[in-house]
Order: sequence, then C-alpha cells, then structure tokens
Amino acid sequence: MAAVDRDIELTVLLPCLNEAETISTCVSKALAAMRAMDVRGEVLVSDNGSTDGSRDLARAAGARVIDAPIRGYGGALMGGIDHARGRYVIMADADDSYDLSDLALFLANLRAGHDLVMGNRFRGGIAPGAMPPLHRYLGNPILSWLGRRLFRLGNVGDLHCGVRGFNTDRIRDLRLCMPGMEFASEMVVRASLAGYDIVEVPTTLRPAGRSRRPHLRTWRDGWRHLRFLLVFAPRQTLITPGLAMFLAGFAVTAVLVTGPVRVGSVTFDVNSLIYGCLAMIVGAQIFVLGALSFIYGRIEGITDETQAARWTHALRLEVCMGIGLTLVLVGVLGTVWALSSWSAVGFGPLPAADRVVRLVLPSATAIAIGVTIAFAGLFSSLIGLRRVQAVVGAPRPAQRDRLEPVAADPVR
Repeated sequence: MAAVDRDIELTVLLPCLNEAETISTCVSKALAAMRAMDVRGEVLVSDNGSTDGSRDLARAAGARVIDAPIRGYGGALMGGIDHARGRYVIMADADDSYDLSDLALFLANLRAGHDLVMGNRFRGGIAPGAMPPLHRYLGNPILSWLGRRLFRLGNVGDLHCGVRGFNTDRIRDLRLCMPGMEFASEMVVRASLAGYDIVEVPTTLRPAGRSRRPHLRTWRDGWRHLRFLLVFAPRQTLITPGLAMFLAGFAVTAVLVTGPVRVGSVTFDVNSLIYGCLAMIVGAQIFVLGALSFIYGRIEGITDETQAARWTHALRLEVCMGIGLTLVLVGVLGTVWALSSWSAVGFGPLPAADRVVRLVLPSATAIAIGVTIAFAGLFSSLIGLRRVQAVVGAPRPAQRDRLEPVAADPVR
C-alpha cells in the first residue's frame, strides 16, 4: 500500500480493462482539469489485464499505470486505492462516459471535510442512450431505494454512480473487499455503517466512447448488488422476519393446542397446528442466524459495534444452554406425558389420538428450538474464541521489543 504524499492533493483513479478507444481521452481530460484547478495531482490507471494496448496509451497520455492482480471492477479499484498517492481520490470509469473536465465540485466537498462525495446522474443529467431504460427506470432506482431503507443512506439517490470522490485514508480504513461490480455498493454501505460523512453532487452521464460491449451485465451484476445489500443487513433480512415468523407460529400453536378453531366457514385443526409449529422452528432458526451474523460482523468490522456487543452478550454459551435445556426439558416432559397416555392403552390405537397429537407437536417443537438455541450459544462462543486468542497469543511486553515490524496487509 502506497503512503499518501501530502504534497499530492488529488489522485484521479481510472479502472481499466481494454479501454484503448477512450483511455487517452480520459487521462488528458483529468490532467487538464487538475491544471485548470491549479491542483497538484496524478492520474492513476489501475489496469485489470488489458490486452489492447491500453496501458501504453495511458502512460503516453501522462498517467501512472499499475497492474491490479484481482480481476473485476472492485479488484481494479482496490488496487488503485492501495497505490494512490493523493490525499483525495476521485474515481471514474475509463470509457469517457463521465465528464472528467469538471472535478471542482467533488474536490470542493472533499476539502470541506466530507469523507465520501457521490455523483448523482439523475440530478446532473443523463444524455439519450447513455443508460439503458431498464437501469434508469427500474434497477438503479429500486436498488438505491433499498440501500436507503436498509442502511439509512440519507438522500443518496444514485447508489451506483461510477464517479465519486473520497478521503484516501478514510476509505482505506474500511478495508473494502468486494471484487466485482458490487464494490460500488460496498463502499457506500460500509462508509455509512462507519458513520462517515456522505454527500451527493450532480454529475452528467453520456454514452460511452467505446464500441465494444460494456463489461456490465444487467442481471448478473444487478443480482450481485442486491445480494450484497441483503447480506449486509441481518436485522432487516434475518432477525425481523425470523421473529415475525416465530411469533405468528406461536400464536397459531397457542390457539390450536387445546382444540380446533372455526373462523366463519373454515375450521383450523391439527394440520394448521403442524404448520404453526413449523413456523416456530424455522422462525427461531432464522432469528438465531441473524444474531450470529451480527456477532460475525463484529469480528470482521462490518456491523455496528454496539448492536453486535448486545447480541454477543445475549448469545453467551451459559444463557443459550440455560434456555435451550429448559425448552428441551419442557419438550421431554410433554413427550413423557404423551407416552404415558399411549402406554395406558397398551401402545395400541389411542381413543383420543387427536388430543395426544396436540401434545406431541408442541413438545417436539420445544425440543427442536431448544437444541437450536443451545448449539447457537456454542457456535457464538466458537466465533468469539478468535478475539480471545488474539489477546492470549499477543507477545508479552518483554517480547514485543524483539519483534520485527510487519506492514499491514488487508485480507482480501
């Protein structure tokens, strides 16, 4: 990772993969913009394996070129961020679709102290043919709305705009790791979760200057963005739905455990009770997975520390074992009661089989949920061992002085 040169204020970062038709134009426009603003900076082209001479053309135009070993849009940007020398970075596509001749508004907001400055193409203007209708009217608005709902992104209206500026040190601190197109979502989401100051400015989009097919694949990359947003929001995608399912199943079970219930012309009986018990089991499992996601996210630094600490405390092994064993005991007692009723008739056909089934189903459900919670506590403790070992394995003060310094290398 290159050290930030305080004498270089701005790095214009261009991820590149076979952009021979436009790379020289983009580099020249970026250099001209910095000269016009009287800014000391550099244009950095992060090449992702071009075979069409893009690297040589970029160097000839005045850019510094590096090889990005991780393939993909995010891989190229991660490599570029690691090698950027500027205090600030403004990233943009290398296909000449963004106006690199006007970077002043981005730089002004970075100088004002904002950590991340997002472009908004819907506010700045989208030229005819620059964005497919499916992206413009469906994909981007829906994903941007979902991002605002899940991560409280404020007024960010263009989550996937390819031109944005950021403080180099602050973005490096996020340890971004998504190699594909979802990197664009990861940057904004993790910046929001870290409490960074995010602002949006208008920018323009025009048709790309290259003739080849774009690297973006609508459905594949749209799904990767959506998957990332859902995975990074365990409360909304796991905890809340799991709790709602469990409570609904509990309500159904509590009503039907004593007998059938008639609502209008419909009678709810044992079959409905089975699905009520199933909803309780599935809901409890989803809820526990959400809580474990928070704990894992705390270790990886991707979830809110306060909320993760609460779940870590709630899912302590002792607590989960206590709750789990209690539920298992309740289920076993119910099972013993059912067996005693069966033994009373010599383990033959039961005269009141319906009544026993209403006892067996909740008992089996209690055992299943109890086992799930008990092992969830064990798993949360196993996850926590990583943090404990990091402390236990740390060198004693007398040892630290003899250790050679090691450069930090974020895990990708």
